[in-house]
Amino acid sequence: MSSAAPEFADELPDDPLFVQALGRAMRVMEAFQKAERPLSLAEIAAATGITRSAAQRIVHTLRKLGYLRMAPDGRGFLPDLAVLNLTYDYLRLNPLIRRASAPLLELRRTVRERVDLSLFDGQRMVYASRLQSKREMFFATLVGHSVPTYCTSGGWAVMAMLPDDEVDQLLAAADMRALTPRTLTDPDAIRAQIALVRQNGHALAFEQILMGEIALGVAIADPAGRPVAAIHVAASLAEWEPEEFRRRIAPLAAEAALAISR
Repeated sequence: MSSAAPEFADELPDDPLFVQALGRAMRVMEAFQKAERPLSLAEIAAATGITRSAAQRIVHTLRKLGYLRMAPDGRGFLPDLAVLNLTYDYLRLNPLIRRASAPLLELRRTVRERVDLSLFDGQRMVYASRLQSKREMFFATLVGHSVPTYCTSGGWAVMAMLPDDEVDQLLAAADMRALTPRTLTDPDAIRAQIALVRQNGHALAFEQILMGEIALGVAIADPAGRPVAAIHVAASLAEWEPEEFRRRIAPLAAEAALAISR
């Protein structure tokens, strides 16, 4: 990038209340969202579109505040514990998550499979609560992990509560990639699943995110009837026949979603 190029041209330059320096600092933190290892200053600068000098100043400030730390080998930076303080505050102050705690625990005790609560964020569903089963991979245990709206049971359930024009906008803007050989990426096929949700009241997804996994999703609405979240119940196809899973899980998940909505 040329040193004369404007930094963060999309940072609402006409908004007099927008703090450019704070925006840059948040972009530095966001650079770690897809990272698989510590990031160097050069990598942070490239990911955020700021100069290396600006990245150095921001990283230094964030380290002083406890939001970043040096990697153990000294070759890059990682998020630090202060980030968890913000996560904790978000979770404890979110009324939907607080309200969902008891119904989700009861659902998990009853079904004895993984139960997740995900929040609708446009193109992604972000996990805010994860109650594990006996078999999980590391990423499936983490709050904050997100999955695409277009290929998840919870995403289909959420889209089923939206008007068709909003569904069309979401699908048109989605970066549709096949996460497994069975992931649906054809908009018409996804619309067919949404139609089934409107008919059945729940979504049933097969191997959309993980091979061998079946997942049932039910949307949660706000007081205005807009979808804001979803319950996912996920299990192994080696242990469940699909229709038995639907028959057993769908009424329980719907009951939990209704309790949370109320």
